[in-house]
Amino acid sequence: MERTPRAILFLFLLLLVDPGVAQNTTTGKADEFHVGVILNLGSLVGKVARTSISLAVKDFYAVHQIYSTKLVLHFRDSMASDVKAASAAIELLDNYKLQAIIGPQKSSEAVFISKIGNITQVPTVSFTATSPSLTSDTMPYFVRATLNDSAQVNSIASLVKAYGWREVVLVYENTDYGRGILPYLISALQESDVHVPYQCVIPPSATSEIMMQELYKLMTMQTRVFVVHMSSTMTYLLFTKAKEAGMMDKGFAWITTNGVANIIDSLNPSVTEVMNGVLGVRYHVPKSKKLDSFSIRWNRMYQQDNPDESPFNKLSIVGLRAYDTIWALAQAAEKVGISSAPNKQPWSIKNSTCLESMVISPNGPKLLAAIVQNKFRGISGDFDLTDKQLKVSVFQIINVVGRGWREIGFWSVKSGLSRQLNQNGLKTTGSASMLDLNPVIWPGESTEIPRGWEIPINGKKLRVGVHTSNCPEFIKTFRDPVTNVTSASGLSVDIFEEAIKRLPFALTYEYLAFDTADTATTGSYNDFIYQVYLQKYDIAVGDITVRYNRSLYVDFTVPYTESGVGMIVPVKENMIKNMWIFLKPLSTGMWFGSIIFFIYTGVVAWLLEYLNGNQHVHGPFSLKQVGITMFFSIFEEKEKLERFLSRIVLLVWMFVFLVLTSSYTASFASMLTVQQLSPTVTDVHELQRKGEYVGFHRGSYIEGLLVDIGFEKSKMRPYETQEDFAAALSKGSKDGGIAALVHEIPYIKLFLAKYSKGYTMVGPIYKSAGFAFALPKQSPLRAEMSRAILNITGEDSINEIEKKWIYQNSHQHEDKIDGSGAITFESFGGLFLLTGIVTTCSLAVAMLMNLYKKYQQNAWSKEDDQNECVHGQQGENGDSQEEQGDQNSNEHGNCSDIEKQTTLTVQLSSNTE
Repeated sequence: MERTPRAILFLFLLLLVDPGVAQNTTTGKADEFHVGVILNLGSLVGKVARTSISLAVKDFYAVHQIYSTKLVLHFRDSMASDVKAASAAIELLDNYKLQAIIGPQKSSEAVFISKIGNITQVPTVSFTATSPSLTSDTMPYFVRATLNDSAQVNSIASLVKAYGWREVVLVYENTDYGRGILPYLISALQESDVHVPYQCVIPPSATSEIMMQELYKLMTMQTRVFVVHMSSTMTYLLFTKAKEAGMMDKGFAWITTNGVANIIDSLNPSVTEVMNGVLGVRYHVPKSKKLDSFSIRWNRMYQQDNPDESPFNKLSIVGLRAYDTIWALAQAAEKVGISSAPNKQPWSIKNSTCLESMVISPNGPKLLAAIVQNKFRGISGDFDLTDKQLKVSVFQIINVVGRGWREIGFWSVKSGLSRQLNQNGLKTTGSASMLDLNPVIWPGESTEIPRGWEIPINGKKLRVGVHTSNCPEFIKTFRDPVTNVTSASGLSVDIFEEAIKRLPFALTYEYLAFDTADTATTGSYNDFIYQVYLQKYDIAVGDITVRYNRSLYVDFTVPYTESGVGMIVPVKENMIKNMWIFLKPLSTGMWFGSIIFFIYTGVVAWLLEYLNGNQHVHGPFSLKQVGITMFFSIFEEKEKLERFLSRIVLLVWMFVFLVLTSSYTASFASMLTVQQLSPTVTDVHELQRKGEYVGFHRGSYIEGLLVDIGFEKSKMRPYETQEDFAAALSKGSKDGGIAALVHEIPYIKLFLAKYSKGYTMVGPIYKSAGFAFALPKQSPLRAEMSRAILNITGEDSINEIEKKWIYQNSHQHEDKIDGSGAITFESFGGLFLLTGIVTTCSLAVAMLMNLYKKYQQNAWSKEDDQNECVHGQQGENGDSQEEQGDQNSNEHGNCSDIEKQTTLTVQLSSNTE
């Protein structure tokens, strides 16, 4: 009884201090933290998000039972209307004094609600609004609990580049969501050298008829790669009609952004079936046991919330983001708590509107800071809102197959495209290549990678512009007066038609002659090529030179002729007046090599004879010895060779010497008898210094080139035909003609094929790219035609075509002999190697034999010394007579030794002979 008054007094004081705390103490309930949830509850995304949010609140407070705050959710249906979403936000703020708003589902809804949040300082957290236009600069209280749409553009560009596609068409809905990604996606594609020739805009209220009209427009274009950025509802309508139009067959490629790919698991199987073959880019969620357990509980709860829904619906990434968002908000609410400070009134209530009557949340700044500072590992992966949006991590590339999808690879900022992931990160092979991805089943159940473009079946034939050349061997056009059909012939036409045959697809075409009357042009090649830029021709065929100024408005294939600019000049006969002409048959290296081997062979032969005791090579060193050495190398019988090895050395050397002298004689005789022809001019600047006249083809860019070199226009003369060229060259500069004709090498080859005598080519004096075909900028046909031309020029086909029209590949005078035709040391390397080996081996054998003889002589000397010692001991033991007899015998022995030495010497001498 004594404690009762004290307890009553304690509760009374607690009520005075903080009625809310006293209420929690008595009731044991946590403070309510009101949160508004605005979703399109009739949509698939809204239903998935609602189940995830409800389950997140349940799971969070089951784990954190002692928290002093608890989220109280107030769901409102926006019905896909921006106005109703904004109205719901105002109603919740006015009735429940919200602390935070979750889930403006569309980007347009997020714009309205975020502006309201800025006024009331109530944080707005969205896990589905991905438009890049929603930035923290203009919306400080907006937090994006997902990735920005612009985060995926580099992965899409890398994917397009990996498959070698040069053009894509963007298909998007005309909403804030659809338009927001465009500048970022186009920029990323351009950085990867991918062109966007067309953008297909679908209105959000598009009917089946409107959708089919847009698809038929796409079918008339060449591009067959499409990037789709639309909502799931519009995407289903698009692919349903695309399948009806035949655009889901072989040859087409479709890529969807993460807006659809993220919820591919939740889509009805009927939707995925019409999307078979489509590639998708979506956020990557790492697998875990926690995620598997959560998926089971989520599916059970989703069926309870939506009993009439199809059982095929599964948890998507959107649901995981919604779940993690609630956990982040609940932790931030517990950290901030419920403020006891009264809400502030931003404006006077007098004559106020509904917006002006709303109050400012005192907890707003603190709650916003707590949300963005919260970092944890959620079910969807790392959840970090430091930048008021999730950071770019890893994207998953998927391929829709059957009623599901299969994994193709991954993409990350650091490593680009990759086939698979491991624990340490991306496992890549380096560059972005389609070889780094798993195989794809494309539309039409094809495993062949789409080329990315096709000539439309219902389109017109390929319009081929042709222009008659002043050299009809290259191209000449004809027009049938009855059918009015244009035909063409020539080297350029043959190469074009051969390239068309080698394309990996059938292509029909028609020739259109360049008519200066119809185009009101001067008829120059620049005007002809400009028609391609004006889209009157799909390709221009002829002897078209690749020039920088032309490449500004058209693209060129690889050249199909030789490149460069040269000169055609007359030739003159040279008189041989060189006193050292006898040295020219052999190169410098050959002269030095021959002299060295000449001396070496003579020295070795002399050494061999010297070691053998030849009397002709013994004696003091003198000029006679040097002469003998030299003659040994030339004349085998000049001096008597007494050794067999010497004869072998000289025999091999005489064979080499005979071949060398024969070759020298033939080369020298050719130099003296063959007519010497050389160009009259070898340098274009020499013509300029001498003030000579030069010619060029009228209308050619060569005129500008000569002006750039420094020629005066008065010294330049234009000509039309090859006959004019030949006549002007034959006259010469002083008789009204020209000293040289400056022309492109393909034309020079044609000229020399006709006028093979009296003229030659000098150069090239200037580099050019050669002849090629012109196509519109970013034409997909350019790469295929270039590959076909490379295939032609790499085979004998180009030679056959040139022989047909130019008679022979080239004609250049090759009867001028200079140092380049001299006999080189390398050409006789085998012979010199042979004589070198034989000579060296012979010398080595001779020296070994000489050492062996000296060794035998030393052995004989030692044996004679031992015999003398034995005779001396026997003489000391006899009498004096015997000593006298021994004396006589010793004297007789000495005489015998002298006779033996003399006999040995004579014998050795006879042996050597």
